[in-house]
Amino acid sequence: MKQIILTAFALHISTVVFSQQTNQFKSIDNYVKEAIKVNQIPGLAIGVIKNGKIIFEQYYGTENLEDSKKVSPSSMFRIYSTSKLMTNVGIFQLIEQGKLSLEDNVSKYIENLPKDWENVKVKNLLTHSSGMPDFVAFNDILPEYSSSKTIERLSKEKMDFTTGSEFRYNQTNYMLLSMIIEKITGQSFENFILNNQFSDAKNQVVYSSNALEKIPNRVIKYNYNSETKKNEKSKDVEGKKAFPGNGIAITLPAFLKWSSHLSKNDFLNQKTKDMMWQPFEYGNKKDIFAYGWEISKANNIPSYGFSGGNVSAYRIFPQNNMAIVMMSNGYNFFPAQYQIVNHIAAIIDKNLTDDYSLAEESIINEFAKPNNPNAEKNYYTNKAKDLKWNFEGTLNNIGYILLRNARIDEAVKVFALNTKENPQSANAFDSLGEGYFSTKNYNLALENYKKSLELNPDNNNATSMIAKIQDLMKKN
Repeated sequence: MKQIILTAFALHISTVVFSQQTNQFKSIDNYVKEAIKVNQIPGLAIGVIKNGKIIFEQYYGTENLEDSKKVSPSSMFRIYSTSKLMTNVGIFQLIEQGKLSLEDNVSKYIENLPKDWENVKVKNLLTHSSGMPDFVAFNDILPEYSSSKTIERLSKEKMDFTTGSEFRYNQTNYMLLSMIIEKITGQSFENFILNNQFSDAKNQVVYSSNALEKIPNRVIKYNYNSETKKNEKSKDVEGKKAFPGNGIAITLPAFLKWSSHLSKNDFLNQKTKDMMWQPFEYGNKKDIFAYGWEISKANNIPSYGFSGGNVSAYRIFPQNNMAIVMMSNGYNFFPAQYQIVNHIAAIIDKNLTDDYSLAEESIINEFAKPNNPNAEKNYYTNKAKDLKWNFEGTLNNIGYILLRNARIDEAVKVFALNTKENPQSANAFDSLGEGYFSTKNYNLALENYKKSLELNPDNNNATSMIAKIQDLMKKN
């Protein structure tokens, strides 16, 4: 009798768990479909690993808009800067093997560095605290330039800030990390990463930073053209030096395998991962970032990850034994990678619900709808949920996106709402001034730029715009 009762109890538990997973699957699927609709995402792949098992793996939309080829497990999405995570793991593999130290000077491995770079350490590269000039900021550094030729060109530039004092995102850091890997291992950077992190999925991963290169199954990113109202294929071309920072195209199954290996300590032991995810101490005592990984918290529960090109994101939640992969090929309004990851995390585990993030997503989605009369009302409804919340940055971003999409009147309304909500913000009034300038309402533009300058006398943009407007008004 006991055996029958225990068997029945086990079956009941199994049925409950299956039912919960089915409901979660439906909830995630419904949410993702709505997110695709709101953000007009052409193609998307989403995967979730929980407790060592893939609990969600789905493919939506098309790889391309030309022949409507469906997204599938063989689709290799460009993940752009999310590629940095694999570079980070590669560096820490060498650290774990005793071949490298965070405290090593970069000059230990790379010759002919500018004098100002000689005391930059490996840890400064990973944490974007090096202060070195970023090669993407210089148009005369061509895609075909080698890393050494790029360094030679950058040696003519001054350091951006004192090493270690602050975070400033920089692709030069990762170019140097790849050079260090090649120096230590004697392998090409890409072969080292593929051999040590994708040995079981090499045919599902490719390195290329050239959007024009023809690669089977690689998905090309689309950029929305607000003037033509159409998606256009990305034409970004960067050289091999960009591989460690943005070079990977990968299938969802391969990315999920990579995540599983990371969680199982196949790549790094737990002590090394803890070191990698430790917050770096910046001189300004303000910036928060780990060694190559963003740190996010929901209800004080930490997670680590990164995003790329506004079309991909990865987040791992060690305490919850969960990871989420999101890869897409474009959007036409607001980059939604963080919103999607945060929302899915909350569906799976209520403890990971970030109410602010969900409110922000709701606000963005409503303003995304053209001439939506309920957008402002929805903003106030969400704002009322917690009086401590401030959406100044969100409203400012929405306003500029509307401006870029030639929805100028809507942009002005959002900028005006932001000044109403943040009457002491010089930046809010500066943006409203730009909005009115775009409508050629020079009187109101001048009024708001002056208000911005009053709030922040160091606002050089406001000063120059006031002079420009006054000159235009004289001519008219």
